[in-house]
Amino acid sequence: MYVRAGRRIAVIGHSQGGMVPRWALRFWPDTRGMVDDQIGFAPSNHGTLDAGPICIPGCAPAIWQQRDNADFIKALNSGQETFPSISYTEVYTHLDEVVTPNLDSSGSSSLHGGGGEITNVAVQELCPLDTNEHLLVGTIDPVAYALAIDAMNHPGPADPSRISPSVCTQLLMPGVNPVTFATDLASAAAVLTTTLATYPHVSAEPPLACYVTTSCPAGAAAPAIAKSTPKTCKKGKHRKHGKCVRKRKKK
Repeated sequence: MYVRAGRRIAVIGHSQGGMVPRWALRFWPDTRGMVDDQIGFAPSNHGTLDAGPICIPGCAPAIWQQRDNADFIKALNSGQETFPSISYTEVYTHLDEVVTPNLDSSGSSSLHGGGGEITNVAVQELCPLDTNEHLLVGTIDPVAYALAIDAMNHPGPADPSRISPSVCTQLLMPGVNPVTFATDLASAAAVLTTTLATYPHVSAEPPLACYVTTSCPAGAAAPAIAKSTPKTCKKGKHRKHGKCVRKRKKK
């Protein structure tokens, strides 16, 4: 994406998807210069208390990794939670029943320290009567949407003071079909529930990759990311489809 855009990009995710990009930023330093904004909707940045009881009889590997005391979460937040030159906008809801706790900025979703510019904000801080919970914040909530757009359209993270109070009168974020959203949401929730129930369960958290613990055997390389194409090309070449190619001579 960075190569195709020719500039630093914004990365947006919901729930566990709001946390996963930070793994790349933590363990692949090359990616930090490619990202301008990291935006999370109800992200599980510090795991969740809910995952503990769920995993007592065994659960999917990704749920083991979402426990608040999981080795994965400890590794994710080791060293520093944010990085300089990256803007972090973490949007959460006080009514989150999946990622807990999230009653204030000391909860799971919020980030602290490390050098990046950070905005931790609950949708209820802008609209006290906002009743959207975990799934809705990432799918229909107009406040979360407005904060994301604000972050991408301005330097630094989102600034809640720039959001119009009129957003509190909106039911859905732009792009959501008001006729079908209820059935679409029910379908998505059903798929999620089925997936959680049927995905192969394991009895313990999977071990961390060796590159995380610096225990890889001698000569073994950590997974590599694709090298980025320079924004400017050498003399005699021009950019095409994100790559530098030799200019075709005119006949």
